[in-house]
Parts: sequence; C-alpha cells; structure tokens
Amino acid sequence: MALGVMDMIGLAASLVFALPLANYAVIRLAAGEVALGAGLLVVAVAMVVLPQYFLDPGRILRGLLSGLLPRQLRSGDDDAGSEGDSVEK
Repeated sequence: MALGVMDMIGLAASLVFALPLANYAVIRLAAGEVALGAGLLVVAVAMVVLPQYFLDPGRILRGLLSGLLPRQLRSGDDDAGSEGDSVEK
C-alpha cells in the first residue's frame, strides 16, 4: 500500500486521536475492566483501519462525480463500443 503525502497526513491525524484511546484501553484492560478495555481498543483500531482501507476519499469522490456526470461524459468502454457499432450498421 503506497501512501501519498495527503494519506500520510490523514494517517497521522487518525493516530493522534487513536493512540491515547488505545493507551487508555490497555490501562483499563490491565486494571481488570475487560469489556471497557476491549471495546475501547476495538474503537481505536477502527479509527485507523476504516479510513485507510474502506473510506478512501478518492474512490468516494470518483463515484459521486461519475454519478453526477451525464452518460456521454462518463469514461466507459462498453458504452463507447456499443454506440460505435450501432452507427456503422
């Protein structure tokens, strides 16, 4: 996974909030509060993993823009090929 500059800044911003939460979760686990510690640890991991693997802003933006563009302006190979065949016949 190659990260660009903006991806690294986003990861750093996520870690700024996730690391203290993970630290508190480990302290709660060590204190014997298993449910609270495990729950907070899951939240801290999700704060880092979800934006990196599932919530890719570029993919969301491309999907949004392709839905807003008219069909003629979308870059689809299937549409261009079928229109070209119908014109030749």
